[in-house]
Amino acid sequence: MTRFLRSAPHAVFMLLAVYFAVNFLVRMALPGSLERDEAQQILLSQWLSAGYDTQPPFYNWLQYGLIRLTGPSVFAISILKNLMLFAAYLAYGLAARTVLKDRDLAIIAALSLLTIPQIAFEAQRDLTHTVAVVFAAALFLYGFLRTLAAPTALSYLVTGVAIGIGMIAKYNFALLPAAGLLAILFDREWRQRLFDWRLGLTAAAALVIVLPHALWLLDHLALASGGTMDKLSDGSTGISSQILEGLLSLATAILGFSAVTVAVFAIVFRGDLWKALSAGNRWTALIEAMMAFFLLALLLLILFAGAAHIKDRWLTPLLLVLPLYLCLKVEAAGLGNALQLKRFAPVAAAIMIAVPAILFIRVAAAGLTGDYQKLNVPYDGFARHVAEEGVTPAVILADDTHLAGNLRLQFPGVPVVSEDYAGFAPDVAWSAQAPVMVVWRNEDGSPAEAPQALLADAARFGNGRAAAAPDLHRVELPYHYGRDGDRYSFSYAWVYPAAE
Repeated sequence: MTRFLRSAPHAVFMLLAVYFAVNFLVRMALPGSLERDEAQQILLSQWLSAGYDTQPPFYNWLQYGLIRLTGPSVFAISILKNLMLFAAYLAYGLAARTVLKDRDLAIIAALSLLTIPQIAFEAQRDLTHTVAVVFAAALFLYGFLRTLAAPTALSYLVTGVAIGIGMIAKYNFALLPAAGLLAILFDREWRQRLFDWRLGLTAAAALVIVLPHALWLLDHLALASGGTMDKLSDGSTGISSQILEGLLSLATAILGFSAVTVAVFAIVFRGDLWKALSAGNRWTALIEAMMAFFLLALLLLILFAGAAHIKDRWLTPLLLVLPLYLCLKVEAAGLGNALQLKRFAPVAAAIMIAVPAILFIRVAAAGLTGDYQKLNVPYDGFARHVAEEGVTPAVILADDTHLAGNLRLQFPGVPVVSEDYAGFAPDVAWSAQAPVMVVWRNEDGSPAEAPQALLADAARFGNGRAAAAPDLHRVELPYHYGRDGDRYSFSYAWVYPAAE
């Protein structure tokens, strides 16, 4: 593998292309059920909006456009994710080539995103908006570092595009360009980049991309920020306990994000890594300043905004620079050598084999372990059962987003409404031939009681007509790759208009 990586300038990107193609094929080979974020994307693809909920809409827009071309499908979900992750690795590799002179170190840096579990595994398993911010952060690093190293109109433009995408990918991305801006103030030459006329290209590109969502945000600030602040804060504790919990969660998040990377680099670089930590150059000083400002912002959030629960993936915009930073340290110390890539290549290869293998086995081996995943749930079997009744619903009403998204996938021509997004009101009306289908379940597959409020809500599609008593049903179906006798329970009701 080492020889292949050194064989051509773009060999590392060809290897990554094959890796993401394999991940795509593995997802296509798994059952057509959806993980939580996947289901949300399928559900929200029913309509285009400048904003949807607590997450900005960049990934939703891309998914909407692709599903308009292909229809709701696992293909549309998986191809977008793997293309975006490949683009992120590509941008990160180009950023590494911009600042690293040693070719082997640049290759190691390009592949080192594989050592970050939140990017290598969790992003493949289910994450969507985090995938978008990984891409935006990698693209920003490339544009930003390129602008500092050899500014061109294109580098300023790329930086602006990355900022715009990042701002509508995840709100916490804003800390990354802010930290970069503050960091370059300490370097006399780099400060001059702020007075270059081409900075207007950066601002214009970012503004054009952000503006539609920014206008929506002005009218929906409580919706966009409320859920995030609820996740961050813990109103049940006192101030001192909240600060202590916040600091502990921040330290735990940093450790969780960086521990594997540091361990791999310690194996690959051995004692040279610790020697390199005391070395530095302009690039390492820049990244250190960016890290300091980013972490200072999080500390202020803990101290003054009541943040008590910092999750490791929220650190993605900044800490994905960690592998590049460590490679820069090694190069600054003059400790790079040919053995390091030889040591790193097997680790990268092992991760590239392990990730798709684990993603497949965790679902396919559920019958052996009894640990059923979301992809083991037989939504397609439920759709076939409903089809056998010979009734086509006018609209489907579900009690949660995950269920609703899976139903949207299995009933692609039927509008699906989730109580979590009750504002989506498709222009449909029930009839004796096309009733409302209400679906509910316990997520663990156990039988669920009928939700009376949800059943009553079905009448909103009746254009003022009263509803007849719901026709209640329950069906138990075998899991995908499940044990004999293990069943998953779905409950549903047909709601017809009352006879006149």
